[in-house]
Amino acid sequence: MNKTIVITGAGSGFGALAARALAHAGHTVYAAMRNTTTRNAARVAEAAAYAAEHQVDLRTVELDVLSQESADAAVATVLADAGRLDVIVHNAGHMVTGPAEAFTPEELTAVYDTNVLGTQRVNRAALPHLRAQEHGLVVWVGSTSTKGGTPPYLAPYFAAKSAMDALAVSYAAELARFNIETTIVVPGSFTSGTNHFVTGGHPSDVTVVPAYEERYAGMMDQVSRRLAELAPADADVSQVADAIVRVVGTDHGKRPFRVHIDPVDDGSETVSVVADRIRAEFLTRMGLDDLLVPHAAR
Repeated sequence: MNKTIVITGAGSGFGALAARALAHAGHTVYAAMRNTTTRNAARVAEAAAYAAEHQVDLRTVELDVLSQESADAAVATVLADAGRLDVIVHNAGHMVTGPAEAFTPEELTAVYDTNVLGTQRVNRAALPHLRAQEHGLVVWVGSTSTKGGTPPYLAPYFAAKSAMDALAVSYAAELARFNIETTIVVPGSFTSGTNHFVTGGHPSDVTVVPAYEERYAGMMDQVSRRLAELAPADADVSQVADAIVRVVGTDHGKRPFRVHIDPVDDGSETVSVVADRIRAEFLTRMGLDDLLVPHAAR
């Protein structure tokens, strides 16, 4: 069944790939991004050209996850244009690299704002409509760093992704009785094929960085190189997009709660299996096992 989908942060990387893959699967896809008439105008044109060339229903919509007004306007645009909304894909995110101490609290707040509060703004715009229709799917694009290996110099990003994962887990239970399903897609390290490392930010406190360079010289380059060395030759970022397509295409009520795409195998899936089992067992002990699956009002 064709679904109307909004995917945030769809100007490049996982988001752009997923938007195109979902459109090829027969869905109406809104690739959401900010600055559609200025900085990202070329990406809007590329999406339109791609849709025309491949005869798929790929559209774009202005959405800045840092603004509630923008999120509200984007959802209103989709509803007015398509007449419905079935799936939200939380993909927008921002990475920063450097020693944790060198980031100001304000810089950590900015990472949290994009990776965590951005999802909340989109949820507050879209969920009233999904709740009213008592059907829908929320897909969260997380990170294996939440429960797997955590190399240094990525602390703000890892902390924000962990917060987003915790929010997703809580939302899953709170949306179940509205018949809204949740899947957390968990990509591992992909050192090529995305702009994460290229466009990532750096700490502004240059007085702290030299002290770390004395003991950790070239650390970020070492991390990137060693992660690349651990990845198998067939690791490809398109695997994340393919996983999202499979999740969306799975029958309602039968989707997996969590899906890992981790070529490096940093241990996240092993830990997540235990954590998610404990969650399910505890809700069952509390007599709240109905919150583990989406269902219509009883």
